[in-house]
Amino acid sequence: MPLDMPTVFEHRVEFAGHATRALEVAGEGPGIVLLHGWSHSADTWRPLLVELAARERRAIAVDLPGFGAAPPLGPGAVLPQLDVFAAELVNAWAGGEPVVIAGASLGGCLALRLAENPGDLKLAGVVPVAPDGLEMPSWFDPIEEDPIVRRLLSMPVPVPGELIRRGKKGAHRRLAFSDAQRAVVDAFGVDGDTRADVAALLESGRKLAPELAHAPFDLVGIRCPVMLVWGAYDRMLPHTDARMALDSLPTTQVELIEGCGHQPQLEATGRLVELLLPFGR
Repeated sequence: MPLDMPTVFEHRVEFAGHATRALEVAGEGPGIVLLHGWSHSADTWRPLLVELAARERRAIAVDLPGFGAAPPLGPGAVLPQLDVFAAELVNAWAGGEPVVIAGASLGGCLALRLAENPGDLKLAGVVPVAPDGLEMPSWFDPIEEDPIVRRLLSMPVPVPGELIRRGKKGAHRRLAFSDAQRAVVDAFGVDGDTRADVAALLESGRKLAPELAHAPFDLVGIRCPVMLVWGAYDRMLPHTDARMALDSLPTTQVELIEGCGHQPQLEATGRLVELLLPFGR
């Protein structure tokens, strides 16, 4: 690592009874809490954390329960459990100071749910990046039905971990990324290398999809500033979903990043940093 590379501190934290991994950078506020999407981990934010550290902006990303190095969720509905975890994370880390919550996909949905019901949290604003929950989720079925994924799960013999990783990445990147940026998929954190890991991940998606399909938040109840960010070539959650948000929140800011798919934090890191830095100040 170059000597002048900003430091991302990796450590263990515990919120709402879930011991998990955090990636954190020091700096000034308002602090930025970064929530990842389904099947991902805090690592999806690592390039952006490096950029924020270079600009001396305080930020944290964690593995949400059920993903990355975090323990599994308990039985029952998924979103309420993630809500409790995210609220405790923000409250503990913010230390009573205003924060910005940025979330990608599922993380964007959680950010909007926190903005709707902030409790005592001091939210300087939320930045949902292609958030789930605006319309019927369409990302899960194509991944579950991908022929490579289905074949790997149905094989009667043990499957090498490398094949599992390739199958997962291939199924996801056909949906998530613009053609010009698919190579960055290798930057994803991997939840697991075994067939059982993939099967457990798909089961979590089956539980989550119906919750996202039934109005997981009420935009009318949100009072803090909102900036919606989309990649222009997002095929998992297309930016046409922004129309619903604009109808409910006419003062919402919408930013469209050209040449980018479903993962602006990886495909257009610099542009997303430019959008985040002034927001909430």
